[in-house]
Amino acid sequence: MAKKEIKERIEKLKKEINHHRYLYHVLDRQEISDSALDFLKHELFLLEQKYPKFITPDSPTQRIGGKPLKGFKKIRHIVSQWSFNDAFNEKEIRDFDQRMKKELGIKNIDYTVELKIDGIHIILTYEKGILKTGATRGDGKVGEDVTQNLKTIESIPLKLKKDIDLVAEGEAYMKKSVFLKLNKKREKNEENLFANPRNAAAGGIRQLDSKIAAKRKLDVYIYDYSWPEKDIPKTQFEELNKLIDLGFRVNKNFKRCKNIEEVIKFWRKWEEKKTKEDYWIDGIVVKVDLRKYQNKLGYTGKAPRWVIAFKWPGEQAASKLKNVIFQVGRTGKITPVAVLEAINIGGTTVTRATLHNADEMKRLGIKAGDTIIVEKAGDVIPRIVRVLSGLRSEGAKSEKAQSFQMPHKCPACGSEIKKIKGEVAHYCLNKKCGAVLKNRLYYFVSKKAFDIKGFGPRIIDQLIDGGLISQASDIFSLEEGDLKPLQRFAEKSSSNLIKAIENSKRITLPRFLIACGIKYVGEETANLLARKIQSFYQPAISTGGLEKFQSRDINDIIIFFQKSSKEDIEKIKGIGNKVGKSVKDWFSLTDNIEFLKNLEKIGITLEREILINNEFENKEGKFRDKIFVFTGELKSMPRDEAKKRVRKFGGKITETISKKTNFLVVGKKSGSKLGKAGKFGVKVIREKEFLKLVETDIHG
Repeated sequence: MAKKEIKERIEKLKKEINHHRYLYHVLDRQEISDSALDFLKHELFLLEQKYPKFITPDSPTQRIGGKPLKGFKKIRHIVSQWSFNDAFNEKEIRDFDQRMKKELGIKNIDYTVELKIDGIHIILTYEKGILKTGATRGDGKVGEDVTQNLKTIESIPLKLKKDIDLVAEGEAYMKKSVFLKLNKKREKNEENLFANPRNAAAGGIRQLDSKIAAKRKLDVYIYDYSWPEKDIPKTQFEELNKLIDLGFRVNKNFKRCKNIEEVIKFWRKWEEKKTKEDYWIDGIVVKVDLRKYQNKLGYTGKAPRWVIAFKWPGEQAASKLKNVIFQVGRTGKITPVAVLEAINIGGTTVTRATLHNADEMKRLGIKAGDTIIVEKAGDVIPRIVRVLSGLRSEGAKSEKAQSFQMPHKCPACGSEIKKIKGEVAHYCLNKKCGAVLKNRLYYFVSKKAFDIKGFGPRIIDQLIDGGLISQASDIFSLEEGDLKPLQRFAEKSSSNLIKAIENSKRITLPRFLIACGIKYVGEETANLLARKIQSFYQPAISTGGLEKFQSRDINDIIIFFQKSSKEDIEKIKGIGNKVGKSVKDWFSLTDNIEFLKNLEKIGITLEREILINNEFENKEGKFRDKIFVFTGELKSMPRDEAKKRVRKFGGKITETISKKTNFLVVGKKSGSKLGKAGKFGVKVIREKEFLKLVETDIHG
């Protein structure tokens, strides 16, 4: 065969194999047998081995890579990844519907509902229809590049049916049948069993050797077309159908509902049917169907307002109550915790469950030795939902039998405990309570806050006990010599921890606010406050002072909250009275201001990051309706930063050149985009010109 004929044969084989992959994985149809398809794959493999120059990244033979990776690279997401808020009963889902109607000012809303597959969230990026990268969610902004492993999943197309750029999101999962076979094999080999299919799937995706990942036989459902925004269909229902047309595997059990009662009917139906499918389902996902409504509703700090996970009641199991202990949190809150005989719920061993507060203990009427029902829903902390009082012994039924009540003194420091007016919780009133200080430090170094890797509770406890730290600012003055005497600490681990502490000194404003440990301020509230601070300094940005805002220090944050009244903070959308008072009170205390000033003195700096959300995007700006494309390396700033500047002034970014493109920004080592710019008559500007543009108006 001539080389031309060989190349044609290879292309035809690839096209035929992809056709049958689409039929099987997307349309649930099969025209030829598995053995016949294997024969075609084998022929393609032999031809490519003989003529390797014809191998392309989208070839079905490239699903399994070569040598194992040394580690996973980090990958920054084009689109921020969000988690969903949850509803667990019909009242909560109706409340969600009422909120949506109130926000939009309309009487009825169409929803699209989908099954919520219990798996691992993945993000797929395609360039000109070819799979470029596959990533995990990570922290929502940066994930791990697991492309090599995701390529082993046959239901993920390596080449789309259209040569377009897009980002799609979905859920990688392991079928129940595959999971059972895998655990039987592991049991036979005397290996540890996987607790559930999600753990097994996550382990497969994080294998450094794609050959091992392939053996897990994972599958995937795609449910989101998330970028570029201009190409996303007008409704969620149309979006799912478009994903199917492009070659993605979409779970066919989705439906457009005309009102919330139809949503509830769908939820009830699938609660009865869920066990019949060969995958785990823990609820349904409810999305406002119209995209224009989605855009209007926008996002909170951690989740889209227009979508909610409507879960079924959590899995339950019976256990015996051994004891109740009382834990002291970082705000001094006392939480009763039930100590149980070990039970397994949904593949997780449970030995403790929250009792929330004194009112909950009274409602349940728990006594020592009671048989209780424990419920766990998803990642929610297990809780006791019922006491089976009929199973009590005669002795336990008497009034003298041990029952549990809130203590009068703090279990950690012995100080007075008091119930705060307007709250159900009790608090330790001692500001210097050792348990409170420890929990504040645990929280300060945690992933959501300063994220100091390797700095866990065990190390903090040793440092406090040794008198080396007593408050958060002490952490940043530690030296290697302070750590070496600690239990299980070697020279290398001491050096690594000191480096991690030093690296953590640069922190984003939302994470810094979380680290402060302000009562009621978690991830979502911290983002809302950070955005308000940005709008406070907005005049500096609009007058060309972008760098001025970016260099804001901790003292500026102090000034902002001192200038803002309690009412100003309460007016921030999503904050409310209780949170507003807590924030204002915190920034009014001298000790807290001193704490912040100490952090500034030791070199804590706020990262140069402009927060973008729906409140600030698409506003009138000098780049309004202008489309930018970047190529090559920029000297003065990272490309992400350059893109932020364009978006901040109303401009849009695309990755490909077209006749609609207004500017091509060219850096060093530019690629083929430069030639295409000439073809479409796109204005080409160098880096220096771009820097001038972001400070002056655009003409022409």
